[in-house]
Amino acid sequence: MGYYHQHMNHIVTISNRFQSLLKLSTIFCGVRHGTSSSCLGTKRNLGFESAKISSSNSGKSNLRSTVLDIYDCNIKISQLGRCGNVREARKLFNEMPHHDVVSYTSMITAYLKNNELWKAEKLFQTMPERTIVAESAMIDGYAKAVLMNKAQEVFDAMTETNVFSWTSLISGYFRDGQVAKACQLFDQMPAKNVVSWTTMVLGYARNGLIDQARSVFNQLPEKNTVSWTAMMKSYVDNGQIDEALKLFHEMPLRNLYSWHTMISGCLDYKRVNEAFKLFHSMPLRNAVSWTIMVSGLARNGLTKLAREYFEQMPNKDVAAWNAMITAYVDECLMVEASKLFKLMPKRNTVTWNAVIDGYARHGPDGEAMKHLILMLRSCIKPNESTLTSILTSCWGMLELMQAHALAILLGCECETSLSNALITMYSRLGDISSSGIAFENLKAKDVVSWTAMLLAFTYHGHGHHALHVFGRMLKSGTKPDEINFVGVLSACSHAGLVKKGQKLFDSISRAYGLEPRAEHYSCLVDILGRAGQVHKAMEVLYKMPECEWDGAVLGALLGACRLHGDVEMANYIGQKLIELEPNSSGGYVLLANVFAACGKWDEFAKVRKKMKDQNVKKVPGFSLIEVKGKSHAFFSGDKSHPQVEEIYELLCEKLLPVMHEMGYNGTNLGKS
Repeated sequence: MGYYHQHMNHIVTISNRFQSLLKLSTIFCGVRHGTSSSCLGTKRNLGFESAKISSSNSGKSNLRSTVLDIYDCNIKISQLGRCGNVREARKLFNEMPHHDVVSYTSMITAYLKNNELWKAEKLFQTMPERTIVAESAMIDGYAKAVLMNKAQEVFDAMTETNVFSWTSLISGYFRDGQVAKACQLFDQMPAKNVVSWTTMVLGYARNGLIDQARSVFNQLPEKNTVSWTAMMKSYVDNGQIDEALKLFHEMPLRNLYSWHTMISGCLDYKRVNEAFKLFHSMPLRNAVSWTIMVSGLARNGLTKLAREYFEQMPNKDVAAWNAMITAYVDECLMVEASKLFKLMPKRNTVTWNAVIDGYARHGPDGEAMKHLILMLRSCIKPNESTLTSILTSCWGMLELMQAHALAILLGCECETSLSNALITMYSRLGDISSSGIAFENLKAKDVVSWTAMLLAFTYHGHGHHALHVFGRMLKSGTKPDEINFVGVLSACSHAGLVKKGQKLFDSISRAYGLEPRAEHYSCLVDILGRAGQVHKAMEVLYKMPECEWDGAVLGALLGACRLHGDVEMANYIGQKLIELEPNSSGGYVLLANVFAACGKWDEFAKVRKKMKDQNVKKVPGFSLIEVKGKSHAFFSGDKSHPQVEEIYELLCEKLLPVMHEMGYNGTNLGKS
């Protein structure tokens, strides 16, 4: 055992990369010498009691060999975790004939470093004996995921705590918006250090309480560069750039991160001149400094100047190339992005993701998938972000299923953002059933997941299913946002649930502290309008500031007037809509249809003439279907399809009789 302890200390001292393992080794020091570790606060079992130790030299040699093998494997697991090779780390863990507590802790830490909290949790629950390091790591992981009930549960079960576990829990409560709970824990801490105080500064700032953050900063018994930078960053994050600059100039010592934080803040808030001054007065610059300038100038629309700074860089690293390519992508300059991409001496996953995302958003069609194939040929493994971009670029069910199959093959099907994209894309292509399967298979549902499924049901007319999803979301503890309410109010409209819709609309501000937006008013107007309560819908409209009236709200009310034959109000709303959007065909067409429906042909003619005089043209409606992997678009009155005669014959023979049975009295399809 002494050899194990001696060998561990020797390896740790020759490489700073193993600092975290040095902390772990103190567990073994405490057991070896019968004392507890000061930094971890407890004696823990090594887990070797079951080993039968022979008194012979052979037995001692075997034990030393076993201990060294375990130690080497633990080191490799940590290294693989830091490099993002979690699968290889787990494979090595599974192949180990024996595990000690460090093995479990190293594997759990590897999972947490790579955002695989649920796998870390599963392994943590199987630990034969928990360590304070593993417990603290899990608290930190839960806190970062804002799963505070789980974090508190692990914390409460700890036999002994340390500063790290307290600080992680406090940070989590701040992240969750539970400021009072965070303050209560801070007051209860048995021992505080500069990290704890700095966490309080950042926590208050995160919640917009900048004065309280400054008060804590002023009370700090000992300030270091980190705490100064934290306070400065708090001002930056809250948009108080002048205060941040003032504090920056007061700092007794600055490091590169201090300079970078201040320069980034100036660029984020369009204080480009101050950013220039700071950058050119830096005593030392590195590749990160230049990259911050390149990306910041691009964000301010100064892409040419960003390219000049990029060209001036003494040493361009991959991050700088990525920043410049991303700048071109964000400006829709895919030709320039592609040229730079081809010039890159070395590419990484971020590079490929930037280009694939650009083609997915800006086209042309097929380029995103083409670059994914090139990425695979380059032996660079796509990640969750890559596949999410690919999914959003799929224009047909065949492409979507291919992308989904690749996600399964790469083992990232259940990643949250990827599953969210699957839910949305399957819904967009009409397969609500597959959307539901992707949703139910998702273990870690976030607010986007719930919103995607809710909107999928809503857009397909399944209002009651959408409301059920909303109810499940509330029970899960997920707080709804503005988009959630758009979806659930639309669901109420489709389902004809007037009282439920009104109640939900009232809860937006009353129960959840959100400000109703034009989209929410539009939904409520639509709910009341569909139910024939046109005058109540008008009252809702008058509650809005007139400057916030938009086409969606007025269009919803005009549609309700048309549905219920309220010509007088339709005329008033229609004129308002045309004034608001004089170049959009929607208002003209809706109002003309109202007059046509009640036989007011003179008024109908006036609206059509006004539309013609304004040179406003109606965008033709069309249907899009996919057959055998090929998309077919059909516009109103379109006869350009090569199989048009067969299509019209089938429609007249099969569809038209059904439409007549349902009361349709329109023009014969064969004559259109």
